[in-house]
Amino acid sequence: MPKYRTTIEPLPVPTPITQPFWDGTRQHRLLLQRCEAGHMIFYPRSHCPRCLSNRLEWVEASGKGTLYSYTVARRPTSPDFEHDVPFVIAVVELDEGPRMTSRLVDVDPDAVRIGMRLEVVFDDVTEEITLPYFRPAGT
Repeated sequence: MPKYRTTIEPLPVPTPITQPFWDGTRQHRLLLQRCEAGHMIFYPRSHCPRCLSNRLEWVEASGKGTLYSYTVARRPTSPDFEHDVPFVIAVVELDEGPRMTSRLVDVDPDAVRIGMRLEVVFDDVTEEITLPYFRPAGT
């Protein structure tokens, strides 16, 4: 059973473009794409959204960032999550620049504040899928 969820489903389905990201999370590494011009990219894609280069490489991110925005789901967003409420859905601005939507864990939803420092944690949900979540830094 995963650490931060009461259910295993639904899970992401890796594609050829996203597979390196999911391989990284299985190794407890947060990987981002970087184009030849140095633009950091998240979510995984075939071309840089800024310069349209298709010359992308995978680089390890620090796993640290700042809470940019969030909402507290107090009602299930789908029946699959009915036992997980309340939970925090967050937009994290990674130190490398891109923003990433994830779940905040190890924090009281009423204590969440915009601008709080966060760090990635990994939840080994299955042998194939590890999900990246964020928690307050230093916890």
